[in-house]
Amino acid sequence: MLVAMDLNLHQARYLVAVVDEGHFGRAAERLFVSPPALSKQVRALERALGAELVDRTAHPVRPTAAGELFLAEARDALAAADRAIAAVRRHRQERAGTLRLGFMTASAGQAVQQVLDQVRRATECTVRLVQLGWSEQVEAVRAGRVDAAVVRPPFADTSGLRLDVLRLEPRVVALPVGHRLAARASVRLAELDGLPHVADDEVDQRWVRWWACDPRPSGVPVRYGPVVHTMDELLEVVAADQAVAITGGSVPDGHRHPGVAFVPVQDVAPCPISLCTRAGDRAPPVVALRRAVLESAGQEPPGVRDDRG
Repeated sequence: MLVAMDLNLHQARYLVAVVDEGHFGRAAERLFVSPPALSKQVRALERALGAELVDRTAHPVRPTAAGELFLAEARDALAAADRAIAAVRRHRQERAGTLRLGFMTASAGQAVQQVLDQVRRATECTVRLVQLGWSEQVEAVRAGRVDAAVVRPPFADTSGLRLDVLRLEPRVVALPVGHRLAARASVRLAELDGLPHVADDEVDQRWVRWWACDPRPSGVPVRYGPVVHTMDELLEVVAADQAVAITGGSVPDGHRHPGVAFVPVQDVAPCPISLCTRAGDRAPPVVALRRAVLESAGQEPPGVRDDRG
Protein backbone atom coordinates (compact mmCIF):
# COMPACT_ATOMS: atom_id res chain seq x y z
CA MET A 1 0.00 0.00 0.00
CA LEU A 2 1.40 3.41 -1.00
CA VAL A 3 1.59 6.02 1.73
CA ALA A 4 1.13 9.68 0.81
CA MET A 5 4.21 11.83 1.39
CA ASP A 6 5.06 15.50 1.09
CA LEU A 7 7.73 16.41 -1.43
CA ASN A 8 10.90 17.49 0.31
CA LEU A 9 12.12 20.31 -1.91
CA HIS A 10 15.62 20.22 -0.45
CA GLN A 11 15.96 16.52 -1.27
CA ALA A 12 14.53 17.05 -4.75
CA ARG A 13 16.99 19.90 -5.36
CA TYR A 14 19.84 17.67 -4.18
CA LEU A 15 18.81 14.96 -6.64
CA VAL A 16 18.61 17.46 -9.50
CA ALA A 17 22.13 18.68 -8.69
CA VAL A 18 23.52 15.13 -8.67
CA VAL A 19 21.97 14.36 -12.06
CA ASP A 20 22.99 17.70 -13.58
CA GLU A 21 26.58 17.33 -12.39
CA GLY A 22 26.74 13.56 -12.99
CA HIS A 23 28.84 13.25 -9.85
CA PHE A 24 28.08 13.33 -6.11
CA GLY A 25 31.27 15.20 -5.27
CA ARG A 26 30.73 18.03 -7.76
CA ALA A 27 27.07 18.30 -6.78
CA ALA A 28 28.09 18.58 -3.11
CA GLU A 29 30.47 21.44 -3.95
CA ARG A 30 27.72 23.20 -5.86
CA LEU A 31 25.32 22.84 -2.93
CA PHE A 32 27.93 23.66 -0.25
CA VAL A 33 27.32 20.39 1.61
CA SER A 34 29.54 17.39 2.25
CA PRO A 35 29.31 14.41 -0.13
CA PRO A 36 28.19 12.05 2.70
CA ALA A 37 25.40 14.44 3.70
CA LEU A 38 24.28 14.75 0.08
CA SER A 39 24.29 10.97 -0.40
CA LYS A 40 22.30 10.53 2.82
CA GLN A 41 19.59 12.93 1.64
CA VAL A 42 19.27 11.27 -1.76
CA ARG A 43 19.03 7.87 -0.03
CA ALA A 44 16.32 9.23 2.26
CA LEU A 45 14.35 10.43 -0.75
CA GLU A 46 14.69 7.02 -2.41
CA ARG A 47 13.50 5.25 0.74
CA ALA A 48 10.50 7.54 1.00
CA LEU A 49 9.58 6.83 -2.63
CA GLY A 50 10.44 3.14 -2.47
CA ALA A 51 12.60 3.26 -5.61
CA GLU A 52 16.19 3.91 -6.64
CA LEU A 53 16.40 7.21 -8.47
CA VAL A 54 20.04 7.27 -9.64
CA ASP A 55 22.38 4.65 -11.03
CA ARG A 56 25.47 5.02 -8.85
CA THR A 57 27.47 2.53 -10.93
CA ALA A 58 27.28 4.74 -14.01
CA HIS A 59 29.98 7.29 -14.81
CA PRO A 60 28.72 9.95 -14.96
CA VAL A 61 25.90 9.19 -12.51
CA ARG A 62 22.58 9.10 -14.33
CA PRO A 63 18.93 8.74 -13.32
CA THR A 64 17.16 5.38 -13.36
CA ALA A 65 13.86 4.98 -15.19
CA ALA A 66 12.05 5.86 -11.95
CA GLY A 67 14.40 8.80 -11.50
CA GLU A 68 13.57 10.14 -14.96
CA LEU A 69 9.85 10.06 -14.12
CA PHE A 70 10.42 11.76 -10.77
CA LEU A 71 12.75 14.43 -12.16
CA ALA A 72 10.35 15.44 -14.92
CA GLU A 73 7.78 16.47 -12.31
CA ALA A 74 10.21 17.53 -9.58
CA ARG A 75 11.89 20.10 -11.82
CA ASP A 76 8.49 21.71 -12.47
CA ALA A 77 7.77 21.74 -8.73
CA LEU A 78 11.14 23.35 -7.96
CA ALA A 79 10.63 25.95 -10.67
CA ALA A 80 7.20 26.78 -9.24
CA ALA A 81 8.68 27.06 -5.74
CA ASP A 82 11.42 29.37 -7.05
CA ARG A 83 8.83 31.56 -8.74
CA ALA A 84 6.78 31.76 -5.54
CA ILE A 85 9.83 32.80 -3.52
CA ALA A 86 10.90 35.28 -6.19
CA ALA A 87 7.41 36.84 -6.17
CA VAL A 88 7.65 37.54 -2.44
CA ARG A 89 11.19 38.87 -2.78
CA ARG A 90 10.08 41.19 -5.57
CA HIS A 91 7.21 42.45 -3.41
CA ARG A 92 9.58 43.17 -0.55
CA GLN A 93 12.05 44.93 -2.84
CA GLU A 94 9.35 47.11 -4.36
CA ARG A 95 8.21 48.20 -0.91
CA ALA A 96 11.80 48.84 0.14
CA GLY A 97 12.50 50.93 -2.97
CA THR A 98 15.74 49.12 -3.70
CA LEU A 99 16.88 47.87 -7.09
CA ARG A 100 19.39 45.01 -6.91
CA LEU A 101 21.51 44.96 -10.06
CA GLY A 102 23.81 42.02 -10.71
CA PHE A 103 27.01 42.49 -12.65
CA MET A 104 30.11 40.54 -13.58
CA THR A 105 33.73 41.54 -13.80
CA ALA A 106 34.22 44.32 -16.35
CA SER A 107 30.50 44.66 -17.11
CA ALA A 108 29.62 47.60 -14.82
CA GLY A 109 31.30 50.28 -16.91
CA GLN A 110 30.54 53.91 -17.70
CA ALA A 111 27.50 53.09 -19.85
CA VAL A 112 25.93 51.20 -16.95
CA GLN A 113 26.65 54.04 -14.51
CA GLN A 114 24.92 56.51 -16.84
CA VAL A 115 21.87 54.24 -17.03
CA LEU A 116 21.77 53.92 -13.23
CA ASP A 117 21.97 57.70 -12.79
CA GLN A 118 18.93 58.02 -15.06
CA VAL A 119 17.03 55.38 -13.05
CA ARG A 120 17.83 57.12 -9.76
CA ARG A 121 16.50 60.41 -11.12
CA ALA A 122 13.33 58.76 -12.45
CA THR A 123 12.44 56.66 -9.41
CA GLU A 124 14.53 57.92 -6.45
CA CYS A 125 15.21 54.26 -5.66
CA THR A 126 18.37 52.95 -4.05
CA VAL A 127 20.55 50.84 -6.36
CA ARG A 128 22.53 48.02 -4.80
CA LEU A 129 25.18 46.37 -6.97
CA VAL A 130 25.63 42.62 -6.52
CA GLN A 131 28.67 40.94 -8.10
CA LEU A 132 27.82 37.63 -9.79
CA GLY A 133 29.87 34.74 -11.07
CA TRP A 134 29.83 33.92 -14.79
CA SER A 135 27.74 30.79 -14.26
CA GLU A 136 24.97 32.49 -12.25
CA GLN A 137 24.39 35.66 -14.26
CA VAL A 138 20.88 34.79 -15.55
CA GLU A 139 19.93 32.27 -12.86
CA ALA A 140 20.29 34.96 -10.18
CA VAL A 141 17.64 36.98 -12.03
CA ARG A 142 15.32 34.02 -12.55
CA ALA A 143 15.53 32.99 -8.87
CA GLY A 144 14.91 36.56 -7.66
CA ARG A 145 18.29 37.02 -5.96
CA VAL A 146 18.66 40.20 -8.03
CA ASP A 147 16.07 42.26 -9.90
CA ALA A 148 18.21 42.64 -13.01
CA ALA A 149 21.70 41.86 -14.23
CA VAL A 150 24.12 43.17 -16.84
CA VAL A 151 25.05 40.00 -18.73
CA ARG A 152 27.20 38.66 -21.54
CA PRO A 153 26.52 35.61 -23.73
CA PRO A 154 26.20 32.76 -24.15
CA PHE A 155 23.16 31.73 -22.09
CA ALA A 156 22.02 28.14 -21.60
CA ASP A 157 18.40 29.04 -20.85
CA THR A 158 16.63 32.41 -21.11
CA SER A 159 13.05 31.15 -20.70
CA GLY A 160 10.97 33.58 -18.67
CA LEU A 161 13.62 36.28 -19.04
CA ARG A 162 13.94 39.41 -21.14
CA LEU A 163 17.19 40.64 -22.69
CA ASP A 164 17.63 44.26 -23.79
CA VAL A 165 20.92 45.05 -25.51
CA LEU A 166 22.79 47.92 -23.87
CA ARG A 167 25.72 47.99 -26.28
CA LEU A 168 27.83 45.87 -28.59
CA GLU A 169 31.36 45.40 -27.38
CA PRO A 170 34.22 44.51 -29.75
CA ARG A 171 36.33 41.53 -28.79
CA VAL A 172 40.06 41.64 -28.16
CA VAL A 173 42.72 39.01 -27.63
CA ALA A 174 45.01 39.15 -24.61
CA LEU A 175 48.58 38.31 -25.66
CA PRO A 176 51.94 38.34 -23.85
CA VAL A 177 53.69 41.62 -24.67
CA GLY A 178 56.56 39.77 -26.32
CA HIS A 179 54.31 37.87 -28.74
CA ARG A 180 54.81 38.47 -32.46
CA LEU A 181 51.21 39.77 -32.75
CA ALA A 182 51.20 41.98 -29.64
CA ALA A 183 52.25 45.18 -31.42
CA ARG A 184 49.67 44.82 -34.21
CA ALA A 185 46.77 47.28 -34.57
CA SER A 186 44.46 44.27 -35.02
CA VAL A 187 44.58 40.57 -35.81
CA ARG A 188 42.41 38.11 -37.68
CA LEU A 189 41.03 35.02 -35.99
CA ALA A 190 42.97 32.68 -38.27
CA GLU A 191 46.20 34.19 -36.94
CA LEU A 192 45.28 32.83 -33.50
CA ASP A 193 44.79 29.27 -34.74
CA GLY A 194 47.10 26.88 -32.95
CA LEU A 195 47.66 29.14 -29.95
CA PRO A 196 46.34 27.59 -26.70
CA HIS A 197 43.34 29.42 -25.22
CA VAL A 198 42.64 29.64 -21.49
CA ALA A 199 39.97 27.30 -20.10
CA ASP A 200 37.64 27.33 -17.09
CA ASP A 201 36.27 24.18 -15.46
CA GLU A 202 33.76 25.97 -13.22
CA VAL A 203 31.44 27.37 -15.88
CA ASP A 204 29.26 26.01 -18.65
CA GLN A 205 31.64 24.85 -21.37
CA ARG A 206 29.45 26.50 -23.97
CA TRP A 207 30.63 29.80 -22.47
CA VAL A 208 34.29 28.74 -22.78
CA ARG A 209 33.84 27.70 -26.40
CA TRP A 210 31.92 30.85 -27.33
CA TRP A 211 34.66 33.14 -26.08
CA ALA A 212 37.38 30.97 -27.64
CA CYS A 213 35.46 31.16 -30.98
CA ASP A 214 35.29 27.38 -31.05
CA PRO A 215 34.74 25.99 -33.65
CA ARG A 216 36.91 28.24 -35.78
CA PRO A 217 35.87 29.16 -39.36
CA SER A 218 39.20 27.78 -40.55
CA GLY A 219 38.34 24.33 -39.20
CA VAL A 220 41.50 24.27 -37.07
CA PRO A 221 40.64 22.71 -33.67
CA VAL A 222 40.99 25.02 -30.69
CA ARG A 223 43.66 23.87 -28.26
CA TYR A 224 43.00 24.74 -24.61
CA GLY A 225 45.65 25.68 -22.10
CA PRO A 226 45.68 26.33 -18.34
CA VAL A 227 42.45 26.56 -16.34
CA VAL A 228 41.68 29.99 -14.85
CA HIS A 229 38.81 31.13 -12.64
CA THR A 230 39.38 34.87 -12.27
CA MET A 231 40.51 37.73 -14.48
CA ASP A 232 43.68 38.10 -12.40
CA GLU A 233 44.53 34.43 -13.02
CA LEU A 234 43.85 34.90 -16.73
CA LEU A 235 46.24 37.84 -16.96
CA GLU A 236 49.00 35.97 -15.13
CA VAL A 237 48.68 32.96 -17.44
CA VAL A 238 48.77 35.16 -20.54
CA ALA A 239 51.71 37.19 -19.25
CA ALA A 240 53.62 33.93 -18.66
CA ASP A 241 53.03 33.02 -22.34
CA GLN A 242 51.09 29.88 -21.40
CA ALA A 243 47.93 30.78 -23.33
CA VAL A 244 45.99 33.59 -25.00
CA ALA A 245 42.46 34.73 -24.20
CA ILE A 246 39.76 36.33 -26.33
CA THR A 247 37.71 38.65 -24.14
CA GLY A 248 35.58 41.79 -24.19
CA GLY A 249 36.91 45.14 -25.34
CA SER A 250 36.09 46.79 -22.00
CA VAL A 251 38.31 44.42 -20.02
CA PRO A 252 41.48 46.50 -20.55
CA ASP A 253 39.70 49.51 -18.96
CA GLY A 254 39.50 47.77 -15.62
CA HIS A 255 42.23 45.14 -15.79
CA ARG A 256 45.79 45.96 -16.71
CA HIS A 257 48.98 43.91 -16.51
CA PRO A 258 52.44 45.09 -17.61
CA GLY A 259 53.03 41.76 -19.33
CA VAL A 260 49.78 41.67 -21.32
CA ALA A 261 48.77 43.44 -24.53
CA PHE A 262 45.17 43.62 -25.78
CA VAL A 263 44.73 43.56 -29.56
CA PRO A 264 41.35 43.89 -31.36
CA VAL A 265 40.17 40.82 -33.29
CA GLN A 266 38.76 42.29 -36.50
CA ASP A 267 36.72 39.40 -37.94
CA VAL A 268 34.82 38.24 -34.84
CA ALA A 269 31.25 39.36 -34.10
CA PRO A 270 31.03 41.81 -31.19
CA CYS A 271 29.74 40.72 -27.80
CA PRO A 272 26.29 42.08 -26.88
CA ILE A 273 26.13 43.39 -23.32
CA SER A 274 22.50 43.16 -22.25
CA LEU A 275 20.18 43.93 -19.39
CA CYS A 276 18.50 40.74 -18.14
CA THR A 277 15.19 41.01 -16.26
CA ARG A 278 12.26 38.72 -15.57
CA ALA A 279 9.88 39.02 -18.51
CA GLY A 280 6.77 39.68 -16.41
CA ASP A 281 8.38 42.08 -13.93
CA ARG A 282 6.59 45.45 -13.99
CA ALA A 283 8.11 46.91 -10.81
CA PRO A 284 8.68 50.65 -11.37
CA PRO A 285 12.49 50.54 -10.83
CA VAL A 286 12.80 47.64 -13.32
CA VAL A 287 10.62 49.40 -15.90
CA ALA A 288 12.70 52.56 -15.48
CA LEU A 289 15.90 50.54 -15.87
CA ARG A 290 14.70 48.94 -19.10
CA ARG A 291 13.66 52.31 -20.47
CA ALA A 292 17.03 53.83 -19.63
CA VAL A 293 18.86 50.96 -21.31
CA LEU A 294 16.76 51.21 -24.48
CA GLU A 295 17.20 54.99 -24.66
CA SER A 296 20.94 54.61 -24.09
CA ALA A 297 21.17 52.05 -26.89
CA GLY A 298 18.88 54.04 -29.20
CA GLN A 299 16.50 51.14 -29.75
CA GLU A 300 12.89 50.25 -29.04
CA PRO A 301 12.19 46.53 -29.53
CA PRO A 302 8.66 45.07 -29.32
CA GLY A 303 7.24 45.25 -25.82
CA VAL A 304 8.72 48.56 -24.67
CA ARG A 305 5.38 50.33 -25.13
CA ASP A 306 3.86 47.88 -22.66
CA ASP A 307 6.38 49.07 -20.08
CA ARG A 308 5.65 52.70 -20.74
CA GLY A 309 1.95 52.21 -20.21
